[in-house]
Amino acid sequence: MPPLDKTSKPTAQAGDLIQLITEKQRHFIFTLKPGATFQSHNGIISHDDLIGLPWGSRVKSHMGKFFALLQPQLDDLLRDIPRRTQIMYPKEIGYVLISLGVGPGSVVLEAGTGSGALTTALAYMVGDDGLVLTYERNPDHAKTAQENLTRYGMAHRVKFHQQDLADGIEAQNVQAAFLDLPDPENYIKIVRPALIPGGILGCFLPTTNQVSTLITALKQNNFENIEVSEILHRYYNPSATRLRPSDKMVGHTGFLIFTRKYALYSESDLQPNT
Repeated sequence: MPPLDKTSKPTAQAGDLIQLITEKQRHFIFTLKPGATFQSHNGIISHDDLIGLPWGSRVKSHMGKFFALLQPQLDDLLRDIPRRTQIMYPKEIGYVLISLGVGPGSVVLEAGTGSGALTTALAYMVGDDGLVLTYERNPDHAKTAQENLTRYGMAHRVKFHQQDLADGIEAQNVQAAFLDLPDPENYIKIVRPALIPGGILGCFLPTTNQVSTLITALKQNNFENIEVSEILHRYYNPSATRLRPSDKMVGHTGFLIFTRKYALYSESDLQPNT
């Protein structure tokens, strides 16, 4: 079954992706395998003892330490994902999914797969009837991403391309595209024909000068409704008597840019008014 399918059985089964959480909120995500064991500094737990337990059960290791047995959420997978590259945080990814308008059956183009964090979220959203077309020119990153998507049971929703976008795009009529590249302005003319009229293009950039360069390229290629934003996310310590901000905060990680594909001007539109 898909690892995040909440409509399936109410108990943990062999082959499920599960999450164990300690009393100090340390998370461990792995696949249940008959005969295997889970080992940590809090003790050992047999996978066989977890199979068949209801989600939300409390289980005890051989050291007497308690764990909660839960199904991992998409947010948990994105935080746990093995990576070779810096990835966007869930605070950005959630906004990206909404802004791109991605849903079941969507066909989405992505460039700059990296470790596959956004790819995982896109694959989750498009479902089995949709498709994510992702491009990554670094072979090590492409391999890591494919391994991560396979681990999460969603690789069948993704078509991986280990190549640069400049080598050509096979896709046509995609509803949305997202470029996590240092120089997306160089690929606007390549991506534009693949987008449906009015299609949404998103980009992620770390610095203001990169954003300025991109805005100029977007305007030159008839992309309008340009939106630039950043997302800051702060946690609070959940104490009823000492509620206060956490000492650590994920601040600026990058700028999100979203825009829509407009029709090209015709020659008559370009004629001066008389």
